[in-house]
Amino acid sequence: MFNSLSLKVIIFGFIFTFFSSFGQSFFLGIFNPSIRNELSITHGQFGSIYASATLLSSFILIWLGKKIDDINIFKFALLVALLLSFSCFFFSKISSITFLFIAILLMRFSGQGMMSHTATTTISRYFTKSRGKALSTGWFGLSTAEFILPVLMIYLLSIINWKIIWIYISILVLIFLPIISFYLIKNLNFDSREETSEKNENFKNIKNWTRLEVVKDYRFYIICMNMLAMPWIATGVFVYQSFILSSKGWGPYIIAQSFMVYSITSVITLFVAGFLIDKFTSRKLLIYMNVPLLLSAGVLFYFKNPVSSFFFLGLIGISNGLANVLGSSTWAEIYGVRHIGSIKALTTALMVFATAFGTALFGFLIDKGLSIENISIISGTYIFSSIILLILIKEKLNPIYQ
Repeated sequence: MFNSLSLKVIIFGFIFTFFSSFGQSFFLGIFNPSIRNELSITHGQFGSIYASATLLSSFILIWLGKKIDDINIFKFALLVALLLSFSCFFFSKISSITFLFIAILLMRFSGQGMMSHTATTTISRYFTKSRGKALSTGWFGLSTAEFILPVLMIYLLSIINWKIIWIYISILVLIFLPIISFYLIKNLNFDSREETSEKNENFKNIKNWTRLEVVKDYRFYIICMNMLAMPWIATGVFVYQSFILSSKGWGPYIIAQSFMVYSITSVITLFVAGFLIDKFTSRKLLIYMNVPLLLSAGVLFYFKNPVSSFFFLGLIGISNGLANVLGSSTWAEIYGVRHIGSIKALTTALMVFATAFGTALFGFLIDKGLSIENISIISGTYIFSSIILLILIKEKLNPIYQ
């Protein structure tokens, strides 16, 4: 399916999305209890720190993320890898609220932000006719991490101090990522593209929007409403997984085991979505993206049996699989690839902002005494509203051809 360079780009995307997991909420949330116990802070305090640090990282990402359009991709990837390694090491040194804020800022910016931004922008720019399958394969890296790491970290935390774990992660990143990046993308340049057949020539004639033009387009904001549902709701679930466990009376391993179902459904959806996007386009799949997420809110509201946790996270996994691919391919499909780095920097920053919002909102609602059932109603209302708005403009999502 892919020629030699194409395969290297895919592997690069897979590895970078896998390593982005160290800055993702599902991973950082595992260390929530350890950090709160060490610093003697509440759920709400942790959430406020997490949200403010994440928010700041999103603003930095808007500025620095666009540099991927101007800098050689190998040099860019190398800088991101070095920053991630330093961020992981700094995370191991958390000893105060100030250090916690800086550590989360660094991890959210370098891990969730720049690592995933580098991977998806590289793939979106290089591929055209196979963009859907390529992105789904690249995002499989994060799904693999979501399958392996939660249970592994729970086990390691039972035998090793959490700070030691972060030192080992830092060393792994420092050694592995620069070497693999050199091997995979050292010859990749701005003009490198997947070969396209004559029938796909119309992809080249799509108007290439600048970021300034994009932010003036009303469609952008409605699409974003849908794109951001998954980040803010899922982040709230991941960061406050211990609150959900205690509210529902589930055992300590239930969420960790349910993450396996989450990753399986996410992976299956990734690959199915990749083929569907290449066949039907991202625009036609967008309205279905958050339907499973809406159903998951219903499961969380109605059921308490531990088995429901597997359905809850399994449904979130389906929406996650769709969102990961659609969150990259849609922008390239509608707005072109010439300025995709700049546009993706903005949308990735908005995604990071949404995770900050979700963390702060969940923490605030929990501290105010709202039950997880009440929170699921609030989440479901937002999801439903965003889907309706998208349905109203679905016929206006076609790209402009030059």
